[in-house]
Formats: sequence, C-alpha cells, structure tokens
Amino acid sequence: MEDLERKVLVVDDNAEFAGMVRRLLESQGYRVSIAATGNLAMERVISDTPHVILLDLKLPDIPGMEVLQRIKSIKPDIAIIILTGYGGEQVAVDFMKAGAMDFLSKPVDKDLLLKAIKNAFKIKEMQADDLKWDRQPSLEKFFPFLAHEIRNPLHAIGGALAIINRRSDPKDQVLGESIKIIQEEVEHLNEFVQECLDFVRPPAKSRFIEVQVNDALSTVISIVSHMFEGLSRKVDVTLDLDPALPRILANYEEIKQAFVNIVKNAFESMTDGGEFAVRTRANPNPPPGTVIIEFKDQGIGIKKDTHQYLFRPFFTTKLRGTGLGLAICRRIVMERHDGNIRVESEWGKGTTVTVELPVGPT
Repeated sequence: MEDLERKVLVVDDNAEFAGMVRRLLESQGYRVSIAATGNLAMERVISDTPHVILLDLKLPDIPGMEVLQRIKSIKPDIAIIILTGYGGEQVAVDFMKAGAMDFLSKPVDKDLLLKAIKNAFKIKEMQADDLKWDRQPSLEKFFPFLAHEIRNPLHAIGGALAIINRRSDPKDQVLGESIKIIQEEVEHLNEFVQECLDFVRPPAKSRFIEVQVNDALSTVISIVSHMFEGLSRKVDVTLDLDPALPRILANYEEIKQAFVNIVKNAFESMTDGGEFAVRTRANPNPPPGTVIIEFKDQGIGIKKDTHQYLFRPFFTTKLRGTGLGLAICRRIVMERHDGNIRVESEWGKGTTVTVELPVGPT
C-alpha cells in the first residue's frame, strides 16, 4: 500500500483483550487505535481512516451488525474482521454477506489473527490496484470490474467454507472431499481473476531496476518445483546459465512472472516426466546487446494447427487452463520490455520457448 502506516482499529469493550491485540499488532509494525463502543468506532472511522477493523459483535451501545452496516455505508472499502466469543459462528455467513471479510472466534489464536489481518491488507492492496487501472480498451476496462464482482463472493465463500471446515467432523470422508473440491475451485477462480488483472495491468516504468536474469531463473525454478512437488521428482531440470551474463533493465516481478508461466507450462506438459533445460547466453550485437533465455522441455508438444493461436488471450488446449499464460508473457516481454518471445514446438516431441531481452545500462 502507498500509505506506509497500516492502520488497524480494534472495536471491543474488553479493555484487557483490546490491549493484548494492540501490543501484538504494534509489535508487527501496525498502527493501532481502540474503540470501546460502536459510536466511538464510527468517530474513529472518520478521524483515523483505518484500513482494517477488528469488530466485536457484542458492544455496550450498538449491535455489531448495525456497526458493520454503518461503517460500510461511510467507508465501503474498509476491511472488517469479526471477532466474538458469543456463538458468533452461527451468524458468520450473515455478517460476511453484509460485507465482513473474515470471522474469528474468541479466544483468538494469535497466529491466526495475524494471518487474517495480513490477508486483509493483501486483498485491499489488490483492490486498490484494480481502481488505478483506467485504460481505454473496453476489454481492459471490463477486467477490473469483473475482478471486483467475482472476488467479493469468493471471499464470502472462502470464509463460510472455513467455518464449515472447523465445525465438520474430520472423520466424515465424503464431507472432507467435498470441502477440498470447493477449496480447489475457489483457488482456481482466484487464479483466473488474478491472471485477467495481470494481463491488463499497466506498465510501471518506475519499478524498472537492473535485474540479473540468472538469479531470477534460479528463484523461478525453485518456486515451480515446489508448486509441482510430486511431478518435480520426475522432471530432470538442467541449468546452463552464462556466469558473465549482463544485467537487464526490467520490472523484476513482471519478468519473474513471465518465467514462471513458461516453466509452469513446461512442467504441465511433462506429466510422464522428462528433461527440462534452461540456458542463458548473451548476444552483444547490436550494442548494447541482448540476453537470450531458452526453455526446452520434452513434453507433449503443441499441434501445428494451434501455433497461430498460442499468444491469443483465452486460447488454451488445457482442460483447466485460462489461456492467459503465454498472452501475459508476450505482453510483458514484447510490449513492456521491448523484447521478443517465440515458441517452437512439435507434437509429441516437446517445446522450446526463447525469450530475448535488451541489456540494461551498466
């Protein structure tokens, strides 16, 4: 968030509990204020403009639901986490429908509380990014709206599912499998929304820094190997990284994302295992030259009649694909970094993706 002060308002008439929460959050760098009543909470919302509110359901003057609704009518973007020790899980879904982001029962586990607050700030950051995107193409204007409309119910579903999971019998195998399916589908939709937003995200030249491509690639391989933990044991990864490779001027996070998309595609194409090789080299001509990254897998390959559609948004041959992975790569590499990306593939014999990026100033 641009505001370096991450402000949290604790609305609770239990002074001992509120003080404990304040000490815990301040030790993590948050700026914390406390309100013991609903009316005082409304004043703090206007005067302190907190980013996240921890709201107790049982207050001495105003019911918690009314406080939530009044806060949302004034500051709809404030993230509200419900805290209660009064059988709150029975009404949790109603509160989340009214706009609460999460719901925790007292006594609250400290690690769980910190995780909930961290997640609330992460969601607010993504929502703030969405609001900044005001680009002209109609498709790109539609995506942030789509993200907002999908994410809100997804958060409610995720919160309600967490409650169901906590209250369910761990021995009920059918219920456990059903919960797992819902969790996977929510995660899949969240990933789809994020890929849509990544595709339309405007370039941020101010975030360009000198990047060592070899270091970024090593990080990416570790990330993807962890994502495909079972499959990674069957994929033999070899790295041939030029130690004298010059740095490039790039947005590190975007370049890393492009590499992740490419490596994920390679792993997903090698369900039976195989060799995956990554090679880097420098091309000095024309000065100042370029850095070339080659990703070569022994996967299933791509049919010839689909090559022309590879970089088209939403085109995919995967059962669970979004069709945005390579489209995002092309936008990052070619449109935002003045580079080049090409794909060579033969059905049944594997795929080679080559990325070329201009060298940055030395």
